[in-house]
Parts: sequence; structure tokens; C-alpha cells
Amino acid sequence: MNALKKSLLGWSRCALLVAGATASLSAMANKANDTLVYASDSEVENISQYHNNLREGVILAHLIWDTLVYRDPKTNEYKPQLATAWKWESPTALVLDLREGVTFQNGDKFSADDVVFTFNYVVTPESKAVTRQNTEWIKSVDKLGDYKVRINLKRPFPAALEYLAGPLPIYPGAYFKKVGLEGFAKAPIGTGPYKVTSVTPGQGVTLVKNAAYFKDSPQGQPKIGNIKFMVIPDPETRTAQLMTGAVDWIWRVPADQAESFKGNPKVTVQSGETMRAGFVTIDATGASSPNSPFKDLRVRQAVNYAINRKGIADNLVRGGSQPLYTACFRTQFGCDAKAALTYEYNPAKAKELLAAAGYANGFDTDIYAYREREFAEAIIGDLHKVGIRARLHYMKYAALQGEYRNGKTPLTFQAWGSYSMNDASAFVSVFFKGGSDDITKDPQTRQWLEVADTSTDPAVRKENYSKALALISKNAYMAPLFSYSTFYAFNSQLKFQGYPDELPRFYEASWK
Repeated sequence: MNALKKSLLGWSRCALLVAGATASLSAMANKANDTLVYASDSEVENISQYHNNLREGVILAHLIWDTLVYRDPKTNEYKPQLATAWKWESPTALVLDLREGVTFQNGDKFSADDVVFTFNYVVTPESKAVTRQNTEWIKSVDKLGDYKVRINLKRPFPAALEYLAGPLPIYPGAYFKKVGLEGFAKAPIGTGPYKVTSVTPGQGVTLVKNAAYFKDSPQGQPKIGNIKFMVIPDPETRTAQLMTGAVDWIWRVPADQAESFKGNPKVTVQSGETMRAGFVTIDATGASSPNSPFKDLRVRQAVNYAINRKGIADNLVRGGSQPLYTACFRTQFGCDAKAALTYEYNPAKAKELLAAAGYANGFDTDIYAYREREFAEAIIGDLHKVGIRARLHYMKYAALQGEYRNGKTPLTFQAWGSYSMNDASAFVSVFFKGGSDDITKDPQTRQWLEVADTSTDPAVRKENYSKALALISKNAYMAPLFSYSTFYAFNSQLKFQGYPDELPRFYEASWK
């Protein structure tokens, strides 16, 4: 509850700040300017979807670029976007017909050349793509005609359409070759509903409605004229800016602040559970220290028993958050919640396991985190109660990712939204199939996940995901903790609808 008290104290300071602001500022100011100002704490280092894995980058990507396939968030139905039709030529060859008459925002015509360039580029080491798990199934792409391509797979990958509808936008080949990755990051071009007018490091991104956006897009036509993404690291400042009307939309609002907003007629609050999961990864191999206690299964199990998942979900996250025990989200194909052990909150059991492992007096360690400091502090508090004295290292995501991937973090509090994809491969395979985020490197788990990710038989996929998830849970390689809920707070003159996949679709938004 200490974290909650700190949050309430922060809200009190924010309220004082707002009280001192001028009352003449109207929450309708940006409606008058037809500009939706959206603020968040995270800055995307490279706006290219393939070169960042922050949620802010995912949001901006869906505004700037289109994908070949579109998944309707209401029905989960796959619909034509830049591709008008597709068929499996074989288990490792997908042929797609492409949409004619689409232009990039610089006037270049979209064609098969752009699809071939995009995918054949991002699968190479030279591309320096940081999201390789999203494209590792692609071997190459062939041009079959001006508006027809074949995607060649390394092996069968039944989730291909889910990925093509998610984090795999199509780039303008000729323009990208001309400006290079650095130039593209500064002045990105796509076919999407909004085009970028400026990218200002440390401040944000401005976009304007793409008046030439193709009329048959399943997303519909953008309604708001301008969107401005602002980087405001301090949560109290973001809140104050919303209250004064300088900002129209914020999210990840602490639950107590969201409650306070509900009495304000100028602000609308929405909330609900999302696919994003919070969890602690555990250095089971001892890479962070030769004498690491976490090499002992009993210590890793003690970590799982020590953390009060339900307490954090109910008292800190709130808004629909649920305890999690499995390394995936329940709506994802292949996510078998019954496969995992249910590590109910049991401090006595945790202490018993620690004593059996030779740590009756506990031990000192480090825990790393990059977001929601109050959640990390609640986890630390629970660990301290059983004798695991964890010191917090709170840092920016890029720095933490480097330390984590280099095996220097004994415990790491992380969050993962699966790029909003409803397939277990987008979660469990990222952290346990041998990629850069797999610190466990368990060969049996990797083998089962390889089968699950590539089989064309749904029953075989489910069986192997279940076996992998059961082993991960039994060996306590990770401590899945809770699902995130998202509290959105926005200008009451704005018509906005959030979705469980945690992807704000601003192209759907409009002014009332």
C-alpha cells in the first residue's frame, strides 16, 4: 500500500497544480483546431516499426503505415487491406494479390516492389531490425507480377496471417533506398490514414490526415484532421495538461487518479483489462552471478509464492486486472491456463522453500524495472517479507534491455503486450524459444515451441504449447503476475473507443 499512498500524494500535488492553472483554458480548444493531442511518457527512439518495440511505436505505426491484412478488432475477422486476396500455395508458400490504385504519402505508387523490398530487407542482418521474432518465419518474398507476391516461409507457420495483420507494415522501397534508415526515421512515409509532418526528438511527432487515403480501407477514413503525439515523462504534468485542455488524451492513468477524474465533466474515463501482462523473469542459469541463488529451483518457486498477485491486481492495477500464472494471455490461441501451476500467495511456503535451499536468513539481490515504479516497489515489498532483499534498479527501457539480454539482471520486472496478436507464439515463444529475450535457453521448451509454432494441425499446436507452458511453470523460469488494465482519460468532446489489444485506434476517433 506504500506505492498507493505515494500515488495519492502525487495526485494531491497535481490537484494543486491544476487549481492554480488559468480557468480560461477550454477543454474544447483542440476540437476547435481539429487537433488531437496525445501524451505519453515513452519516446520512440526510431519511429520505424521494425526498429522499436515500444507500444508508442506500435500506435504510431498503425497511423502511418498499412499492413497487407487487417484484423477487425470487434470480430477478429481478417479483411483485405493492401492485399485483396490470399491463398496458401503450399504449407510454406503464401500467395497474395495486392491492391491497385494505392499511393504512398509522397506520391509513389504502391506495388509488389514495395512488399518484396520491405520483407526481403527486414529479414537481413543489415536491416538492424530489433523485432526479429515478428519476421523470423519469413524466408524471402518473390514478385509474381506488379500486384502479386509470394511469401516463402522457412517452415510452416500457421500464425502468418495474424502477424501480417499486426506488426508488419509495408514501406516504400524506392524512398527508403534513397534516404536510408536514418532518413526514414526522421521523415517516414507510408500509405496509412495519417502522414508525418515532423519528428522532434525529446518532444514528439506531428501528423496530418492523409487526404488521399484509399477509400476501400477496412479501417475507414480518418476523421480528425491533425494528431500530435507529445512526450511528457512526468505523470503529474500529463494529468495537469489534460485538465487544462493542453492535452486531449492520456493513458496508463493510475487507478486513484482515474477515480478522481470521474467527477469532472470535461474528462471522460474508460478502463478495462488488456492483453498486456506483467511478470518477473528469473535468472535460472546464474548468468548474472556464479553463486546466484536463482539457480536453485526452490528459490525460483519461492519468488512465485512470495508475490501477492491478487493484491497487486486489485489494489494497484485495478480496472479489471486479473492474476496471471501462465506465460501467455488467455485469449491467445494455444494459451492453456490449466497447464501452469497456480502459485497462490503463500509467504510461509516461500520461506520454507528458501530455508530448504539454504537461505533461512534470506539473501540480497537486485531487481530491474523500466515502468510502473509503484508496481515494482510492491513486488519488492512482498519479496522482502520472505527474506529476499531486492534492490531496485529503475532505468530507461533501452538500457534495461541491454542489461537483461547480456544476462546481468537476476530479477527483471517487465511487461509484454504481444504486439496485440492473439497467438501464444507472440508471448511464450518470444521469451522461451532461443531468441535474444530468452535468458533460460531450455532445450526441451524450445523443441516443443518449435513444433507448436510451425505445425499446421491446431491440436498438435495446442498440445505442444501446453507442454511448454507446464514446464516453464514447473521450473519457475518466470513469475507471471497480472494482466494490465488500461485507464484512458480524455477530452469529453472526443469520441474514442479502447480495445483489449491495447492499441488506441485514433483513425477511428472523432469529435462529438
